[in-house]
Amino acid sequence: MKALTETEIRNAFVNCSKGEAARLPVPRDLADRPWADLDFLGWRDLSAPDRSYLVTEHEGRLVGVALRFPAAKRGFLHRSMCTLCLTTHPGSGVSLMTARKKGKEGRDGNSVGIYLCTDMDCSLYVRGKKQPEPGGRFEESLTVHQQIDRMTGNLAAFLGRL
Repeated sequence: MKALTETEIRNAFVNCSKGEAARLPVPRDLADRPWADLDFLGWRDLSAPDRSYLVTEHEGRLVGVALRFPAAKRGFLHRSMCTLCLTTHPGSGVSLMTARKKGKEGRDGNSVGIYLCTDMDCSLYVRGKKQPEPGGRFEESLTVHQQIDRMTGNLAAFLGRL
């Protein structure tokens, strides 16, 4: 993924108003992000623990999505799997994140959901740059490149439902 500016990020959002996009918190560490290892930029809103954001290229343009997820903590013995990278995490390491649909459907209250790593570091897990808890990644016969293709395909399918 190419490095993004704050303006590019704010202009990319498709499921919130321009005013909401102007007010949402953008990461302050954009210059320090490992852009070459990212397939999407994902971050949590530290001021609102039930919100996160995702920006990626989709169908030739930059697309940003505002997501919500329950702030409730799950027990450590409970494990869930991320739909994008297929990494499992204990407790609340994976959350069902919902995105309001774009346009009239979103204004009518319709949304779509996806299970995502709560830390939004799927790209780093797939590449082995970040290690989950023991047992979080299964040994696969796919190459890293094939796993990246699968992850970006899963993300594209989610974005297509918006």
